[in-house]
Amino acid sequence: MAREAGKSLVVTYLGLLLLIPLFALLGHAFQHGLGAFWTAVTQTESLDAIRLTLLCSLLATAVNAVAGTATAWVLVRDRFIGQSILNSLIDLPFALPTVVAGVTFLTLYGPLSPVHVNISGSWIGVSFAILFVTLPFTVRSVQPVLESLGVDAEAAAATLGASPFRAFRTVTLPALAPAILAGSGLAFARAVGEYGSVVFISGNSPYHTEVASSYIYSLVGSSQVSSASSVAVALVSIALVLIGSFNLLARRMARRRG
Repeated sequence: MAREAGKSLVVTYLGLLLLIPLFALLGHAFQHGLGAFWTAVTQTESLDAIRLTLLCSLLATAVNAVAGTATAWVLVRDRFIGQSILNSLIDLPFALPTVVAGVTFLTLYGPLSPVHVNISGSWIGVSFAILFVTLPFTVRSVQPVLESLGVDAEAAAATLGASPFRAFRTVTLPALAPAILAGSGLAFARAVGEYGSVVFISGNSPYHTEVASSYIYSLVGSSQVSSASSVAVALVSIALVLIGSFNLLARRMARRRG
């Protein structure tokens, strides 16, 4: 009885938070028919915004897959002064309102940059902001797996004559690959919907540096709710396909090692 009640509670909770809003979004997107949906999604401004969002998100995800794995490695395998502080700072993007990060980036890397580096109004600025908000996902996905591996397998490879890099490539990296992919999937999902950290530094220039979330916001602001919902559905669909691909590949790698 308790188990059934628990299942009912979970289904109700997820329905209220996920399914009902999703069906409402789909309803708005297709309320004028498939033709109107397609027209809204294939507008030049819409395609440019989606393209920029996906390219910057994929770039940031790829960079953080490497940087996040390296950061996790340092946190697990090294001991140094200030390590606990660094470990806490990794979670800062989770706690910091992203719009605060956006203002900070614009102040530091905008037209009035105190370090004389201006990347505002460019895809570089958009990618840099996304890098900040997505770094923790790979680190926190890889870190516990790396802690559970230990160093025995690497030590055994070293005794057989393997260099540190070869031991990492042939022993450690295959074990970490599923976690890296899982973290990358979460990072990508976070990146495609990012708004606060990119809204200022991107400049929101239509056809150039306008990301999908800003474009959707501008459509809602001009009372084009149906068009905004259409673009949102297209973005969600693309993100789900890519996230599913990440997760499927991660599960296959995990089963192959098992």
